[in-house]
Amino acid sequence: MNAVAASPSSAASESLRRFVERHRRLFVLTGAGCSTDSGIPDYRDLEGDWKRPPPMTYQVFTGEPVGRARYWARSMIGWRHFSAARANATHHALTMLERTGRVQMLVTQNVDGLHQAAGSRAVIDLHGRLDRVRCLQCDAVVARTDYQQRLERENPAWSDLEATHAPDGDAYLERDDFHTFSIPACMQCGGIMKPDVVFFGENVPRHRLQQAMQHFERADALLVIGSSLMVYSGYRFAAAAARRGLPIAAVNLGRNRADPLLELKLDCRCDEALAFLAEPDTEAAPT
Repeated sequence: MNAVAASPSSAASESLRRFVERHRRLFVLTGAGCSTDSGIPDYRDLEGDWKRPPPMTYQVFTGEPVGRARYWARSMIGWRHFSAARANATHHALTMLERTGRVQMLVTQNVDGLHQAAGSRAVIDLHGRLDRVRCLQCDAVVARTDYQQRLERENPAWSDLEATHAPDGDAYLERDDFHTFSIPACMQCGGIMKPDVVFFGENVPRHRLQQAMQHFERADALLVIGSSLMVYSGYRFAAAAARRGLPIAAVNLGRNRADPLLELKLDCRCDEALAFLAEPDTEAAPT
């Protein structure tokens, strides 16, 4: 593996430029490190361990009413900050990379929609989107902005609470009793409403994974930006690339689960590594 240190940033950017120029069909996989500059906290430290208590699991959300109330109370507070996040330099750089014609597909583990906000079009939201809410019974989907209004109307005593921001729209509320928090039911069937994202302990929808894999099969290299790949839903692409003999480059601060598989590792900030894409002479894909 060719490792590039966190500084100087120009060396990191140049090494990645060379990797990009050698490959015409990049499969790009992104993670939380892309969105930290937008004010959305990430989950893991430099060793790949949890910085905070592990997030909500599918089993707790669906099986424990109090756990579900705790999630929605925290999410109601956290949504204000999360929904105000804007695309940053990393998102815009990856949009520029798409415009060079070298991106086969961008698959993101993030649920914030910031790649699309920056202008990227070839995007698969592997873990879903937090701006949608889905009924677990009838599959009806509503906008999170509408559901947020219902949450706030039914819980006026909670609406003005302040809390520390957490990853993916969560917030750390200094409360232990969530029994009084009211969770709006589905307006179609009265079922349980869940954010349209993949929780820990839940599988990525089969059709979404198949779509991603179809694009992966046409790629000639894998580029990982801002992910430690500690979660298997992302790591599977690195493992598949290794089986196919595809070169893999990764940009993230700290340990990466795929370190032994990497051709190029950039231990630096995502925006520094992608800085060359902001230059006017960035090479376009050959025709």
